[in-house]
Amino acid sequence: MSHVMNTYARLPVAFVRGEGAWLWDADGKRYLDGLSGIAVNTLGHAHPRLTAALTEQIGKLIHCSNVYQVPGQELLADKLCGLTGMEEVFFSNSGCEANEAAIKLARMFGHQRDIDNPCIIVMEKAFHGRTLATLSATGNRKVQVGFEPLVTGFVRVPYNDLAAVRQVAQHNSNVVAVLVEPIQGEGGIRTLDIDYLQQLRSLCDQQNWLLMLDEVQCGIARTGKWFAYQHAGILPDVMTLAKGLGSGVPIGACLTAGKAAGVFGPGNHGSTFGGNPLACTAGLTTLNVIEQDHLLAHADRLGRFMQHAFATQLAGVTGVVEIRGQGLMLGIELAKPCGDLVKQALAQGLLINVTADNVIRLLPPLIMSQAEAQQLVDGLCPLIKDFLQL
Repeated sequence: MSHVMNTYARLPVAFVRGEGAWLWDADGKRYLDGLSGIAVNTLGHAHPRLTAALTEQIGKLIHCSNVYQVPGQELLADKLCGLTGMEEVFFSNSGCEANEAAIKLARMFGHQRDIDNPCIIVMEKAFHGRTLATLSATGNRKVQVGFEPLVTGFVRVPYNDLAAVRQVAQHNSNVVAVLVEPIQGEGGIRTLDIDYLQQLRSLCDQQNWLLMLDEVQCGIARTGKWFAYQHAGILPDVMTLAKGLGSGVPIGACLTAGKAAGVFGPGNHGSTFGGNPLACTAGLTTLNVIEQDHLLAHADRLGRFMQHAFATQLAGVTGVVEIRGQGLMLGIELAKPCGDLVKQALAQGLLINVTADNVIRLLPPLIMSQAEAQQLVDGLCPLIKDFLQL
C-alpha cells in the first residue's frame, strides 16, 4: 500500500520515460501524449536542448535564495517583459502561488487607495488554484466543499458577460480588480470574446480597477500567440503564468504593468524557491526554443488542423455539442458526462483528459507533429462515436 496521500484518483499506469510527444510505461507500452502533463510539458518529453541546459545548470547551481541577486531570474524577467510589454515580474513555484500574489497585490492596491475592504470580481466556472484564497476565487463548489470558511472579498459574475460586470461597478465601490482567465481550462475550454476583453480593459481604466488575467493554462504560446490576451490587442495590469513556462520544472510568475507596477516593495511578498537558477534556466530555455523553432506559428497551424480534422470525422454525430478552442488548447463538448473516455483512451495508448464533466480537453505539447496529431484524432474519434452510441 502506498504512503502517498490519497488526493488523486490515479489512473492505473506509471510512466518511466518519454521522448517528444510519446511516453512509455513500465511494461514498454507506448502512449501518445495529448495532455502534456496538463499544459506543462510545452517542449514535450526529454527535449535535447532543455535536457542539456538543465544538466549544465544542475552542475553549477540549483538554488541560492532570493536574499542574493539571481542573474538568471533577471534574464527571464527581461525576456518575459520583452514578450509582453509588462514591467515587473515576481517568480513563484506554481499557478496558484502566482494567483495568490495577484490577489495580494490587488488588495494592497486597494488599501493604498483607502479602500478598507477591497473586492475582486471573479467568474463563474473559473479555476485559479487550491490554496484558500485561490479556491475562494475559483467558481467550482467541488474544490471548495469542506474548506469553509472561504476567503471573503470576491464578487462572482457570469463568464463573458460584460453587463454583469457593469452592474457590479454601479453598486459596489469596494471593487479594485477583475480576475479572469482568457480561456477557462478547467471550466471546459471556454474562450472570452475579443470584444469582451477589449471592453473590459476600457471599463477597468474608467473605474481605476486592475485587469488581472490568469494565463496559467493558456499562456506560453499555447494559443498560437505568446499569451492569449494578445489576440485582443490589449495589455493587462497583472498577468499570471506557470504550467508551460518551465516545461516541467515548477515555476510561476506574476507580471505587473501600469498602475499595478510598484505596488509591492521589499518585504511585501516573497518565496523561498521562487525564481531559483534551475527554474529560470527551464523558463529561459523554453522561451528560446519556442522562438527558435517557430512554435507559435506551429501551435496555431496544428490547432486549426486538429479542429478541422475532428469536425470532419465527427460531422453529424449525435451528441457532439461543440468543438472549440484556440491553438493547442482544444475542447470537444459532448451531450453527456464522458469521464469514462479517459480510461478507454488510455487503453488505446492515448492520453486525454475530461473537464467540466462533459468536455474532452486536449493540450498537446507544442512540438507534436501533424502526423502525430492525425494519429490522436484518428484514435479518439472512434472512441467518441462508440461512447455516444451507448
